[in-house]
Amino acid sequence: MNTKHILLSASVLLMSSASFAQIKINTKSVGAAAKAVKAVTLSNEDVIAYTKEYVEWMDENNPVAPEDDEFAIRLKKLTANLQNYDGLNLNYKVYLVRDVNAFACADGSVRVCAGLMQTMSDNEVLGVIGHEIGHVKNTDSRDAFKSALMTSALKDGVSSQGGAAAALSDSQLGELGEQVANMSFSRKQESAADNYGYQFLKDNKVNPWYMSMAFERLVELSGGASDGGMTKKLFSSHPDTQKRVDEMAQKATKDGFEKPTK
Repeated sequence: MNTKHILLSASVLLMSSASFAQIKINTKSVGAAAKAVKAVTLSNEDVIAYTKEYVEWMDENNPVAPEDDEFAIRLKKLTANLQNYDGLNLNYKVYLVRDVNAFACADGSVRVCAGLMQTMSDNEVLGVIGHEIGHVKNTDSRDAFKSALMTSALKDGVSSQGGAAAALSDSQLGELGEQVANMSFSRKQESAADNYGYQFLKDNKVNPWYMSMAFERLVELSGGASDGGMTKKLFSSHPDTQKRVDEMAQKATKDGFEKPTK
C-alpha cells in the first residue's frame, strides 16, 4: 500500500524521523470508474456520515497511540476540557507517524501526529488544534470534504438513495483519500482559522503568542526542505507563512501580551 501525506491546513510539514512511519491513505486506483461530473444532492448529514466513514478508515489504517502512550497522555491532558467546545463535540487521537501534521474533520474528529508533538511545545500544539477546529467551525472542512465527494470518480457512490447515503467502496475511499490529500484552503479561510486559533488560546487562558510561534516553527523547519520535495509542495499551497507569523505576533502585541521565552 502506498503512503502519502494528508494536508488539510497550514499546520502540516514533513519532519524526518526514524521512529515513525508516515500517514497512510488508501490509494487503490479507481481506474475506469472516473466519469463526467453530474449534479448530486448531498445533505450536510450525508457529508458527516461519509466523514465518519473516512475517519474510521484512517484510524484503522494508521497507528493510533494507545491510552498509555506518552503522546496520548499528553494530548489527553491538553484537551481535557475541550471535548465540547463552541457547540462542537470533539474527539482526539494521536497517530504515531512522523508527519508534523494535525487535522480536524467535520464530524469533530481531531487527529494529531506524533511528529507535530515532537516538534512543538504543548501551547504551540494547542494553537494548531485551535486553528484546525476553526476550519470545522467555519465549515471549511465540511465544504472541502463535500467537494472531494462530488468528484467524478465518486459521484455514483455518493448519490443518496431512499434518503440514505450509500456506503463507499474500498476503491472509492481510495479516490477520496487522493482528493483530500490534494486539497488546500484559501488564504481567506486560513486567515479566519488563524484568528479562531488565536481566540481559542485566549479562551483557554494561554498566551496567544503561541499561535505565531507555532507558525514560526513551521517556517524554521521549511528551511531544510529540498527543491521539489513534499515540504515545498505543502508551503506552495499555503503561502505567506512568515506573513502569518507576523500578523499573529502583531495581534498579540496589540492585545498587550508579551512573547514567551519558550
